[in-house]
This record gives sequence, C-alpha cells and structure tokens, in this order.
Amino acid sequence: MTLELSDPSVLEPGPSHSKPGSMTSEPAFKSEFLRLMQTRGYIHQITHPAELDEAASKGVVTAYIGFDATAPSLHVGSLIQIMILRRLQQSGHRPIVLMGGGTTKIGDPTDKDQSRPLLTEAQIQANIASIKTVFAKFLTFGDGPTDAMMVDNDSWLSKYGYVEFLREFGVHFTINRMLAFDSVKTRLEREQPMTFLEFNYMLMQSVDFLELERRHGCVLQMGGSDQWGNIVNGVELIRRVDQKPAFGLTTPLLSTASGQKMGKTVGGAVWLNADMRSPYDYWQFWRNTEDADVGRFMRLFTDLPLDEIARLENLEGAQINEAKKVLANAATTLLHGEDAAQAAEAAAVAAFEQGQLSADLPSFKIARADLEAGVVLAALAADAGLAASRGEARRLAQGGGLRVNDAAETDANRTLGAADLVDGVIKLAAGKKKIVLVRPV
Repeated sequence: MTLELSDPSVLEPGPSHSKPGSMTSEPAFKSEFLRLMQTRGYIHQITHPAELDEAASKGVVTAYIGFDATAPSLHVGSLIQIMILRRLQQSGHRPIVLMGGGTTKIGDPTDKDQSRPLLTEAQIQANIASIKTVFAKFLTFGDGPTDAMMVDNDSWLSKYGYVEFLREFGVHFTINRMLAFDSVKTRLEREQPMTFLEFNYMLMQSVDFLELERRHGCVLQMGGSDQWGNIVNGVELIRRVDQKPAFGLTTPLLSTASGQKMGKTVGGAVWLNADMRSPYDYWQFWRNTEDADVGRFMRLFTDLPLDEIARLENLEGAQINEAKKVLANAATTLLHGEDAAQAAEAAAVAAFEQGQLSADLPSFKIARADLEAGVVLAALAADAGLAASRGEARRLAQGGGLRVNDAAETDANRTLGAADLVDGVIKLAAGKKKIVLVRPV
C-alpha cells in the first residue's frame, strides 16, 4: 500500500493551548513531557496527540531528532531541537541523537533553493566528531532506560543496495505526493533545479525512523515545522509496514520579534562550538536579545523556572537589560559552563560599563605588516565582524556609532596603523554592544 498523507488521523493538529508560560490555564495534556513542552512553547504540530499523550503518561517514550553533519558545528538555529531532547529526558524519557552520516551524503533539500555541496566521507566524519561534543552539555548519555544514545544513520543507509532499497521502500511512496511537499514544490516553482539525489532524501529520513523503531523501540520523531512532511512520512511508514504506533512532533520555526531569522547576525552564524564562536560572543548574542523576545527565549533556551521568567519578562525600561543578562548567563552556562558565563559577563561589564579591556573580549588578528602598511577603518570593521559590509561601516561612522579606542570616528575611510595600537591592540566598537580587539600577529 502506498502512502497518501491526507488521512485526517495522521494530520490531526495538537490540542489548543494557552500562551506559553501561562500560570493560569489548565494544561491540555496529562503527560509531564507534553505539559512541559506546551507551557514552554515548543509545540507547533503533533500527529495523534491523544495517543502520544497516553503513551508518554504510561511509560518511557523513546524519541529522536536527526542532525546532518554539513559543518564542523551546529548553530543556534539547531538549539531548540537540542533543548526538546533535553526536555524529553527531563520528563523521564529516552532521547536518541541521530547523526546523519548517511543523509549528509545526500543533503536535505528542505527550505533550500540550491543543492548543498557534496562532502567527502572524511569531511563528514570530521564534522560528526566535532559536532558530538555539544550534546553532552545538554544530555546525559549512558546505558540506563532514560539515558541518551547517539546513532549514525550511515550504519544502515550505506548498507542498502539501490535495487533493494527501491523494492523495499520505494513502493510505499507516490511521486504525486512527493511533488506536493513544500520542500519540492517551492524549488520547482522558483525554477531552481532539484537533483534526483535530493529527491530521495525524504525516503531516507522515513527509513531512518523505521530503523530506529526496529532497533531501539523509537516511537517519536521530532523536528522543526519545516520537517513536518518528512516526519509524517516516517510515521505512516511505520504504522503501515510494521503496524506499530509512531508519532511526530514539530516545533515552530523561530524568528525574532522584528522578523529576523533566529541566530542571524552581522558576524555570521552563531555556532555552538567554542572554537567557532567564543563564549563571550555567545553571551553577547543572548544579551542583545530584543526586549519582546526575552521571556520567550528564556522559556525555550534555559531551565529558569516559569514563575521567575514571568517576573523577568515584565520588567520595563532599563531593568529589562538585567533580564537580558540573566538570559545570557543561563543560556551560556548550559553550553559553556558557569565559569565561562561569569567571565563573559565580567568582560562585558568591564568593556561597556567601565571602559576597560579584558582577555575574554573577542579578538581579530591582522598581519603586523598589513597594519604597519595601513588599513582602512571601514574594511577593518567589516573584516572583524562589526559590520556586514564596508558600506554599513561607513553608515555606522556617519551616525557616530563607530569608535576607535573609545573615541567616536566619523571618517570610515581613515587609515589605521601601528600608531593606533594601545597596549598592543586597537579597540574597535560598533554601537553599544559590539567590541573587538584588533591584534597584530
């Protein structure tokens, strides 16, 4: 029987719920896991919600999320997925982290206008080794019934022969339905080519869920709302092929209150690995949260109690900045540890409130010969990540937002050189929130 995903029992929406964090409304769920997910604002869609709620209230539910290894680090856009695995474990259930050693060879076409660059086996394995280190900060791994486990889908996907894979799984999917998926339809509507390689990705993701159900008793796949179609495919595959319960849950795709994509900054992606984004820069990312997002981000990205979050998000005026520091400390502590969070806060206070330098401030290295030859301020500010471009750096300077060694500089075309070094560095600042120390090497 082929999969046709118009069955209303599959697409049944999750129950309505009150504003995340509300202390006055009775939760719609009875299981601790779904109540926690609901009150903190993680739920966007659920398949078979009543059935999942029943399963989660009666015993241990095993759930997974997949992470492809397209870079040496995940970024903050993946953090909500890591956090819901954490919430799962906090509620007494078992999380599986599925590393996409196999699917990374294909590339997820979801929400992409172009094909991902194909990585070599060595690149993929190096990325996986680097990415793995983050999960131990958020999850407890081990052999216990609720301990997290990490699995690589290459262990089964690479063992399938092409004909074998098509005969066993291709028969359950129709081209008609696959063409209707947003990830495919959007590419075609924009006349962006989609390779046959990418077209197979949704089948592979469905097979991942089936393999995890058979090997580890996994009954729930979670992910962002852009993964809804792929997740439902896997749910239906298990229910029809193995006649066993299977569920899907998605989280909302996040943007800031002003509509900016979550984690997008002038300096690029907000990476989770410390060697790609320093604890200080990570702390500053959260400290720079928009006022309207403080409470929401606290619920999603920290373990702070809901009553404390309710108090902090209602602060007004300058006091909301103290709430942002609490958010930054809590989020940074989860990823980098309490010492790193305290050091980042101390460096920020010293730099922005006391005008002092700290070794924990971000640095930008420049060849000493280049500095001695002279470098244009606009170019240096852009290269150091204080502005998205030289043009933006010039606009910052014209508006009085660019500073060199704490002095406002309105001429972004000014040439900086060795004479501008103070105690071996040049202190560049953009606005009131971004500082970088330029160090000649």
